[in-house]
Amino acid sequence: MNKREFIRTMAVTGLAATAAGRHLTAHATEPAVSAPRGPTDFWDGIRAQYRLDPARVNFENGYYCIMPEPVLEATLARMRDQNLSGSYYLRTRMEDDRLAVRRRLAEFAGCAAEELIVTRNTTESLDTVIAGFDWRAGDEAVMAVQDYGSMLDMFRVQARRHGIVNRMVSLPRHPASDDEIVQLYERALGPRTRLLMVSHLVNITGQILPVRKLCAMAHAHGVPVMVDGAHTFAHLDFQIPDLGCDFYGASLHKWLGAPLGHGLLYVRRDRIADLWPLFGETNFADDDIRKLNHLGTHPVPTELAILDALDFHQRIGSARKEARLRQLQERWTSQVRGVAGLTVNTPADPARACAIANVRVDRLSPAALAQALLEQHRIWTVAIDSDAADVHGVRVTPNLFSTLDEVDRLAAALRALA
Repeated sequence: MNKREFIRTMAVTGLAATAAGRHLTAHATEPAVSAPRGPTDFWDGIRAQYRLDPARVNFENGYYCIMPEPVLEATLARMRDQNLSGSYYLRTRMEDDRLAVRRRLAEFAGCAAEELIVTRNTTESLDTVIAGFDWRAGDEAVMAVQDYGSMLDMFRVQARRHGIVNRMVSLPRHPASDDEIVQLYERALGPRTRLLMVSHLVNITGQILPVRKLCAMAHAHGVPVMVDGAHTFAHLDFQIPDLGCDFYGASLHKWLGAPLGHGLLYVRRDRIADLWPLFGETNFADDDIRKLNHLGTHPVPTELAILDALDFHQRIGSARKEARLRQLQERWTSQVRGVAGLTVNTPADPARACAIANVRVDRLSPAALAQALLEQHRIWTVAIDSDAADVHGVRVTPNLFSTLDEVDRLAAALRALA
């Protein structure tokens, strides 16, 4: 597909939001990927679907990635339809439409709709699991100091409230093998371990962990595994059951490009009954995942726009998207690895990283480096400065609208600052 064809296709299909009160079951078939990396004009066509701020190069898409224009326009159209219909829509058609979103999302994720719910973000998803366990004093949970802070905080709350013990490991930034990672976690397991939390991709360094092997190892010890997939859903080409995990949470406003305020939670069917709801909900059976999904009154139009984000993603193709994102990261990191005064905190092995990478300029603090990149080079990143995780640098996260010229510009700026 060339630039002109892509723009014409998105103009016809992407902007047509379904009116409120209709069934939303249209499904876009993912196109075949003819090459691992599309030609320049293809990616120019993708970039043309975003409205970009010319004031700076945006390399902080790991926090939130802006929506492409077709998804934004569809979201606004859905909001107008909702506003027109008011409570009539909410009381007559909303649940049918939400179910259609859930089914479509589950199909893309490769699981049953009965194992997935739409949440507000990864933190809500995983905190629902952590708080849902029937913890007893002395129970143990295992995690890494490099895991996301909100989940670590939730485990700390359970330690204070229920007396559980949190076992922490520290991940090597450049592991020699998968076995090194698996054995690190295995040594932390014990007879009282009730849950292992693993980041599919470490948010501060971009390191991808061997989740399937970790799940197999933990299950051999009778330990369920919860996966933080905030940075892998619609980033890497996989489906959730491929991982072999028991619980998986993700944010849809990151790599899928859905509106802010939406995530997902997957719970393997045989694990649902064991979880207590975070919010009071008695309308569903213990083994019905909907018991975990009490949202109250929430913005349905933006949830329905998940369908539009899936359309956009699938017209590109998961494998082609992953390959492009890895190309962007490797393009700039290959230019700065080994440069005096620079340290890349992300593995060089292509299988252990994709879009996200972390870099340090030895003479500058992370905050000073982020400030220098923004003020001197108009490049927006985020400082990561964690003694506990032993990670110091800036996180760089390009996305599909990023260009090879922009990542080259970043590499040149880093060399100049070093």
